[in-house]
Amino acid sequence: MKFNVTSKPGGAPSFLSIQQLLLLGFVALATPVAASIGDRLPEFQECIRVCERENCGPDAEHQTPIPLHRRLLLWSCPSECDYTCQHLTTSSRLSQSPPPLPHPVVQYHGKWPFIRFLGMQEPLSVLFSLGNFWAHYQGLYTKILPNIPPSYPLRKWYILLSYVGMASWFFSAVFHTRDFPVTEQLDYFAAGANVLYGLYYTVVRIFRLDKKDTPRRESLLRLWTALCILMYVAHVTYLKMWAWDYTYNMAANVAVGAIQNLLWSWYSWTRYREQKKGWAAWPGIVVAWVLVAMSLELLDFPPLWGSVDAHSLWHAGTIVPTIIWYNFLVKDAQDDMARSERLKS
Repeated sequence: MKFNVTSKPGGAPSFLSIQQLLLLGFVALATPVAASIGDRLPEFQECIRVCERENCGPDAEHQTPIPLHRRLLLWSCPSECDYTCQHLTTSSRLSQSPPPLPHPVVQYHGKWPFIRFLGMQEPLSVLFSLGNFWAHYQGLYTKILPNIPPSYPLRKWYILLSYVGMASWFFSAVFHTRDFPVTEQLDYFAAGANVLYGLYYTVVRIFRLDKKDTPRRESLLRLWTALCILMYVAHVTYLKMWAWDYTYNMAANVAVGAIQNLLWSWYSWTRYREQKKGWAAWPGIVVAWVLVAMSLELLDFPPLWGSVDAHSLWHAGTIVPTIIWYNFLVKDAQDDMARSERLKS
């Protein structure tokens, strides 16, 4: 049984010593992973045993080297066997008839069997994560910095929004490139920071905590900042030190995001009623758009053509709303500055 894997990892060039050091770091951050249906299939387990015996052991019959670009992404002989056996098992189950299996495509290690590209496990999720990264990057350098003057008090909060957003989507791309405990944790922690910071600056903007015109407002800003920092530290500490709880993580992000969405929907409605300006309705449009995109997660299905799944479509669906959002922030800031000038005159 020959697979496109290497037979003797220890006989590769010096690169493997670096690979082993990185793997040790991943092991140090490892957390237990619950098995999926695919992991328990007898045919999958037998495939893994045969593949590793024939390709990975010191007495392996085959010596097919792993391409450099995959070794750079830490694909090892056992992980190559795992990937190959996922697709062999899936192909076998799909070909069985009659009668057809009720669920021929199943998950392995909590994920669908995607067709990798250039070593990336979920190439479309990587692509769309980078698309979101680009939307934040463009928002910062083509919208916020050129169109909002440094004197505007909310500018620094919007700049930080861009950096937090770019960090979040960068780690999302890394995680979808290669799923390790450390990349998963970085993705979740960055996403949590992104969601919580969204609520943080939303409260600052809507209730104008940035205006240091009274001691009470300054105290409220300090209190709100400290509360958000404390919530984030508690969130990360719970996940890292107490329990890596997917249900809790999802519930926490949904709750914080829901509060943010309600605040912006209320703000959008009141501003539109006051000013009758089309851009004032953009937050409501963005909130509705994002909710529809997030609902795709509820329609989890095996990847079409081995690539397109609900999660990647969710990532694709958040790019355009991000672009609209930065346009709104600029319009809102310019309108706010114009009103301030009118009041002064």
